[in-house]
Amino acid sequence: MLKNKTIGSMLIVAGTTIGAGMLALPIASAGLGFSTALTLIVGCWLLMTYTALLMLELHQYAPRDATLNTLAKLWLGKRGQYVANFSVIFLFYALCAAYIAGGGAQLQDRINTGFNVSIAPQLASVLLAVLIAGVVTLGTSKVDKFNRVLFSIKIVVLASLFYMLTPYVHGQHLLEMPVEQGLILSAIPVVFTSFGFHGSIPSIVKYVGLEIKTLRKVMIAGATLPLGIYIFWQILSQGIMNQNDLLNSQGLSGFVQSMASIAHNPNVATAVKLFADLALATSFLGVSLGLFDFFADTFKKTDTKADRIKTALITFIPPLGFAIFYPQGFIMALGYAAIALVILAVFLPVAMVYKQRKSTQNTGYKVRSGNIGLAIAALCGLTIISAQGLQMAGLIPAIG
Repeated sequence: MLKNKTIGSMLIVAGTTIGAGMLALPIASAGLGFSTALTLIVGCWLLMTYTALLMLELHQYAPRDATLNTLAKLWLGKRGQYVANFSVIFLFYALCAAYIAGGGAQLQDRINTGFNVSIAPQLASVLLAVLIAGVVTLGTSKVDKFNRVLFSIKIVVLASLFYMLTPYVHGQHLLEMPVEQGLILSAIPVVFTSFGFHGSIPSIVKYVGLEIKTLRKVMIAGATLPLGIYIFWQILSQGIMNQNDLLNSQGLSGFVQSMASIAHNPNVATAVKLFADLALATSFLGVSLGLFDFFADTFKKTDTKADRIKTALITFIPPLGFAIFYPQGFIMALGYAAIALVILAVFLPVAMVYKQRKSTQNTGYKVRSGNIGLAIAALCGLTIISAQGLQMAGLIPAIG
């Protein structure tokens, strides 16, 4: 049973990580050259895997159902708890609103095309939110089962996409030097957010139990699977087109059309669309599951049917309302996603582990690297925030 939960939890981590943002990676890293892009991707993977393990170090000293709300209160007090709560609610509501708005538009298109009808995008958004809310409300085990099906289909779609594109990869494109070294600052926030899964960690701990050895496998394997897929995706995208062509792509749609044209296969665009649908669904599941359990912990809700429905309403009604009546507000908020994620997934784990290690209760699992590792992680977080700030100020281009 535990082995079954372990595999399912790995896929929840990977499914949350491999979202539609993966499609933006080639655009975000355009002009960097393959080796520089690869270094950046591996660096972000190392950072996020390290801080995920820091979270496990904290969870072993807290109740099984603890979320960031409880963890922050334990080690950072009320002020830390407020910062953690604001970061989680801001980021996850923004993501959920974006998933509902974007996914609703995609669902509307599929329903209208497939059934030759005409439904409003608002209705499609409601249908998507109700579907995901229903699965999440039923519990992590149901999310696990549903996610496995979606993730399996997603892997098949990716494999077919790779099969269609691999013959058109040219080695010389992968050896091209960066067009401009400064572009790396523009790419950092996009690549960093492509490894965001930390909000689902408390749900996985609650699901698997405080089995640190098993949870380490879940975090490392769950984060490594996206790493492998991202690297292969970069080989394809940067091997098919040279750096200047990538830079001149007219956004994601132009990039996809260029790939389909080079491969002389319109099925490439179809596969990318299907992948985007599945990626959005698995990411939405992972993010909303983390937010659901966060609210259950914050408001001290139990696992009774009535309480789970109340928690679901708190989780899904606000982002659904914003997605329908004021979508631009929360879509704009996604511009701050990297900053909120740095606070959530880097600064808070580093600060809490630092405080925890200074306490007398420090006899369990401990992530290697000591205070030097914590300092390096914090410095990386500052670099990401600086890059995002420079983009927002218009000092470097916002790409991806």
